[in-house]
Amino acid sequence: MKPRILLADDHRFITDAIKSLLEPDFTVLATVADGRALVAKALKLRPDVILMDISMPLLNGLDAGRQLMAQLPNTKLIYLTMNQDQDIVAEALKIGAAGFLIKSCDIQELLIAIRTVLKGKHYVTPLVARDRINPFFDIPLRGEKPMHLTPRQREVLQLLAEGRSMKEVASVLDVSTRTVAFHKYRMMEDLNLKTNAELIQYAVRRHIV
Repeated sequence: MKPRILLADDHRFITDAIKSLLEPDFTVLATVADGRALVAKALKLRPDVILMDISMPLLNGLDAGRQLMAQLPNTKLIYLTMNQDQDIVAEALKIGAAGFLIKSCDIQELLIAIRTVLKGKHYVTPLVARDRINPFFDIPLRGEKPMHLTPRQREVLQLLAEGRSMKEVASVLDVSTRTVAFHKYRMMEDLNLKTNAELIQYAVRRHIV
């Protein structure tokens, strides 16, 4: 039986191109365009490998990866992204990713990465200086005080930073507007942020959006 792969990227042409390249050797179960759809589809299909981007709407790839590793520990996650930030690579590996690739890689490297993780090993592209990756990822960014948001706070923050109203966020998360407001203002208080712009800037610095 061919290994089963789920693809996640918010650019349709990328998933279509990867699907056509992989299908001779692998079974591509489905393609999805946002992090929430990815989690739902993965829990339903239980693929052997998930090939996913980090920057995705509704739920970013790192937070989606955390949920998936908690519920599908035997599925192999490979990130395929444009982001070469050392902190991003470190966090991806910390949450349990088996592979990390840059979108400029060629098809041969992608195939090597998939086959490597299916053997229970890790693959990190040589384009990333692995000796510089901080395996703990607990160092504050740009002098900020470390702040560990809850998973729900991170979801609310990403959706707000994407420009959605509190009513729209409530609809996506299936909670009340009051609950969204509580999370928003609790984060602003804890982070000592005064405006929506500062909250969005924080989300960008922390790679939440």
